[in-house]
Amino acid sequence: MTSESPFHEGEQQVQRLLGVREEIEPWARKVVHPFLPEQHREFYAGLPFLVAAARDREGRPWATLLTGPPGFAHSPEAGRLGIGAGPIAGDALEGQLEAGSELGLLGIELATRRRNRVNGRLQRSPSGDLELSVDQAFGNCPQYIHEREWHRVDPAAEPARRHTTFSAGLRASIEGADTFFIATGHRGEGEAASFGMDASHRGGPAGFVKIEGDRRLVFPDYAGNNHFNTIGNLVMDPRVGLLFVDFERGSMLQLTGRAVIDWNSPAVAQHPGARRLVVFDLEEAVELPGALPLCWDDRALATRPLRLAKKVRESDDVRSFHFEAADGGRLEDFEAGQHLPIELEIPGETAPVRRTYSLSGRPGEAGYRLSVKREPRGVASRYLHDHLEEGDVVNARVPAGAFVLPHGDRPVVLLSAGIGVTPMLSMLASLVAAKDPRPVWFLHGARDGAHHAHAVEIRDLVGRGHQAQLHVSYTRPASADVLGQDYNAAGRLDAARVAEEVQNLDADFFLCGPPAFMAQLQEGLESLGVPSERIHAESFGPVG
Repeated sequence: MTSESPFHEGEQQVQRLLGVREEIEPWARKVVHPFLPEQHREFYAGLPFLVAAARDREGRPWATLLTGPPGFAHSPEAGRLGIGAGPIAGDALEGQLEAGSELGLLGIELATRRRNRVNGRLQRSPSGDLELSVDQAFGNCPQYIHEREWHRVDPAAEPARRHTTFSAGLRASIEGADTFFIATGHRGEGEAASFGMDASHRGGPAGFVKIEGDRRLVFPDYAGNNHFNTIGNLVMDPRVGLLFVDFERGSMLQLTGRAVIDWNSPAVAQHPGARRLVVFDLEEAVELPGALPLCWDDRALATRPLRLAKKVRESDDVRSFHFEAADGGRLEDFEAGQHLPIELEIPGETAPVRRTYSLSGRPGEAGYRLSVKREPRGVASRYLHDHLEEGDVVNARVPAGAFVLPHGDRPVVLLSAGIGVTPMLSMLASLVAAKDPRPVWFLHGARDGAHHAHAVEIRDLVGRGHQAQLHVSYTRPASADVLGQDYNAAGRLDAARVAEEVQNLDADFFLCGPPAFMAQLQEGLESLGVPSERIHAESFGPVG
């Protein structure tokens, strides 16, 4: 491991084991910062709670929530995050957070599914308040976040309860949860920004966590951003803390213990979509009934039935699904670049399977269009491709997401690879329909013509947009693909190609595609002088 890597030895071991090391390293070096970017500083300042991960004086990890009015977390400068709140009375971490303590924080906005992770050490500010000195900060994949909206309440005055086994009440709370938070950490020899505590989110269908006996629970680890911060920490240090929140009542259940990774036993197959299992053995639990000044309701969880009106083949592995309101009513508007959360009732699954897919249609059109790549191991994408037929109904929430076009007059450059084309197509259609005067460049990379989704539609849109220009690169063009007609160049789409095609780099750049694609493009664009705040990225992974 080099001192420049954002990953410590354990994270790198897992990445090598699972074959993603070479892909994730260059991308992570661009998105993991030793400071909070301006948009993240603003994000933290608007939150009413933070998820915190720290150790008690015995070295045991615990996770908790720190709460306060928006602004209780504030960033006086990019390398510091002030925290104007501490653990509540009876919390396992009460009195444990002090100057010099390692702290991991997760800022998460459940209603919008935005989240950001930051870690470092606590120090005293000039005014004497605690603040975090930032070692690492980065955005996070929004998959598996269940939307909820918060409101303030008067907390209960019940005392904390401590346990060393899972009672019937605790079992019911844990096995009914669709969300929990996890605290892990690792510190090796010397100093590295990758050392320290980490707070992370885990979500799934209600019941995805299983109790086995009086002291053991098991939960699946799904596909994510390939950083493997939690799993990498556990490889090096099996101590772990879990936090279950009763969102309706404002209660917390804190667990601490040890965990091992089940990489490939037959039990993994019993959890659909799981890539591995984590087996946790309890040492101590702290129950805090109604202790939070916040509760969350399910207004954001309300779903609406959508009927599949049309299913269209876009390429060898991509299908478009055109949905209309099953009740015949008007659907919620969306902005180009946003995604649609859906729920699928899949035979054999014990709970609805939830996924989010970028909307590929134009805002203002009747209905929603999702264009989905079939993933060989994808529970949801295989069901959509192989079983969902016209007339079938799925449930959906309202469109969401902050990956949208800015207002202004700067040119727009849309850069995508593979299925990353979907939000870019929506943006292009929106700009053309609005007769937006901004120059637009649409650059896309695909394997070949058979895997080039929406090719005809994109060419038609560019032809109708007087300010739009198109470039397509094929990495492995087939004999049937015609240079100059189906594609413009062979090879990967990179920053050098962008510089050749785009006449004005004083533009807003939007990137969507695999991590390696976005890493090399972002690095290349910055080397060309494009400011990082004008490079907007939306990553995806094969979660299916």
